[in-house]
Amino acid sequence: MSGNRKTTALAAAALLLSALALGGCSSSIADLPLVGTPADAPQRPKEAGGYLPVHDLPPDRGEAALAPAEQAKIERELIAARDRQASTPAAKDPAAK
Repeated sequence: MSGNRKTTALAAAALLLSALALGGCSSSIADLPLVGTPADAPQRPKEAGGYLPVHDLPPDRGEAALAPAEQAKIERELIAARDRQASTPAAKDPAAK
């Protein structure tokens, strides 16, 4: 019985090590001709791309998206619609909860 446990433990350790080893070199496995990318896949660039331009911001707008008066009006309308929707289902259908 002890020999069977050792064999199982060794097999599990070998499986774990092989999974870790294959996970570490997955990019080189993908480049193999037999395992690699499908035939209709686009060609990879020769050099890896640089970092994305995260600090490039779009230019500022010439005018505000909404005037403060328009924004306040829309907020009041949304609050009124929310209040109407909150009160209507509770009064008509108490079993919907």
